Amino acid sequence: MIEKALTSADVEFVSTLHGDEPVTFHVLLQPRGDQADRLLRAIDDVALGEFDEAVREGEVPEGKDALGPAGQALQVSLMALRATGSAAEGRLIERHPLDVLQELVDEVGADEVIVLTEPHLVEEFFHRDWASRARHKVGVPVLKLFAHST
Repeated sequence: MIEKALTSADVEFVSTLHGDEPVTFHVLLQPRGDQADRLLRAIDDVALGEFDEAVREGEVPEGKDALGPAGQALQVSLMALRATGSAAEGRLIERHPLDVLQELVDEVGADEVIVLTEPHLVEEFFHRDWASRARHKVGVPVLKLFAHST
């Protein structure tokens, strides 16, 4: 699961986690929705000292406006993963992410889940972030990694 396009550092990191073992990536990306989580993102930005980012939270596309940029981010990420020699496929998540993740894990027989995310201090503190919640749902190990900045 990812939140934005993978950086080259992200791709290198996840594609080398298993050494020379062949890996297939099934990437899920949820466009920013109208979930009213803008305040939580702004709090995270302030807590991390990224005041300019907190001010710009209202400028980031959400809902239907986020579909185009999310689709592009997914395609860029898949091309970068494939360039490492790994197989990669993906899709945008249009409903509850953990339900889709559980279905995908069952469908492909996944060995593990990687959640690549930016820090979400409030959600992490209360164990309500995607990785913490996925650990209780999917039945395979969940590795949480912090995405690199672009």
